[in-house]
Parts: sequence; C-alpha cells; structure tokens
Amino acid sequence: MRPILTAALLAASLAAPALAQAPAAGDAEAGQRVFAQCRACHTINDGGRNGVGPNLWNIYGRPAGAREGFRYSANLQELARGGLTWDEANLRRYLTNPKDLVPNGSMAFVGIRNPEQLTNLVAFLSAQRPAQ
Repeated sequence: MRPILTAALLAASLAAPALAQAPAAGDAEAGQRVFAQCRACHTINDGGRNGVGPNLWNIYGRPAGAREGFRYSANLQELARGGLTWDEANLRRYLTNPKDLVPNGSMAFVGIRNPEQLTNLVAFLSAQRPAQ
C-alpha cells in the first residue's frame, strides 16, 4: 500500500469514532417542539427523574438501558447487553418505529414519520448533554 493512502486510511479510522458521536444535523430548537410529544413519559434535564420512560438527558451516544433507577423491558436489556448504543442511526430507527428496533419493548409510542421532525428531534436529543 502506498504511504499516502496508508496515512489517509489511518486518519479516517481515527476520525470515525469522533464522527459517530458528532451531533446530528437539524434544528435543535424545532426538535424541542417535537419533543413535546415525548414529555408525557420522559424528562430531559440533568439529574431529572425517570417517569413512565427514562430521563433522556445525555442519551445521545450512550449505551442503551443505562439510566439508573429505570426498569427497562427484558428485550431492551438483552439488546443493551449486546452493545446497543443510542447513536444517530439507532435513535432514528427507534424513533421512527420503536418496535422495529426493540420488538418486545414496552414503549407504546408509534413513532415519528415526518423526516424533518425526526432529524430535528435527534438534533435536540444530541444537544441535551454536558458541554464539551
């Protein structure tokens, strides 16, 4: 392999984890309005309580099923043990149709079908974490 190509591949592989955790594109302010649908079951403030669903503060990029004090479904716990992480792809899949990612999960929400609302909600969720 050529040295330049090797260096480029190395740089790309080192950047990949950072890119995987990069905040989602979209309008976080508009996503906050979309999150109003979630407030019946979820809180999203630092140190906030769990409700019917877990507190979602700092959920973006975190392992699934990791919020202390919340009792997750057996299906979500199994997926979490298998390495499920709330990255952008998994959040999009779950928020579009929770039963697609966690078929026997307990979340009753049917999902967000509007792609712009989905993008904005993921941007909002990604912004709800400690400043870096």
